[in-house]
Amino acid sequence: MFVKDASKPLLSVAPGVGRKTLAVGANTLMTKFVLEAGSELPMHKHPNEQIGFLVSGRLILTIGEEACEVAPGDSWAVPGDVPHGAKVVETAEAIEVFYPVRQDYLCG
Repeated sequence: MFVKDASKPLLSVAPGVGRKTLAVGANTLMTKFVLEAGSELPMHKHPNEQIGFLVSGRLILTIGEEACEVAPGDSWAVPGDVPHGAKVVETAEAIEVFYPVRQDYLCG
């Protein structure tokens, strides 16, 4: 499966936070997040495990009780059902992979 980034729409997740579903496999799903400086992805949780990589910008990422400022090239892992969220310090782009596939992300 090949997916052209430009062919996928950016959907609003929260004010200043957009996402697009990229490649989808049998067990995993990849997404791209675009986050504007000053925006926030509220704390939330889901049963899916996720791993992420920061392409550009800066975030303060909270996973469970731990917060960390992440910079381009940094990565993270969030176990399923663990609360997590982000504050956007500098406009950012992140790539995340979810396991199993997030069914709610298949429509976008």
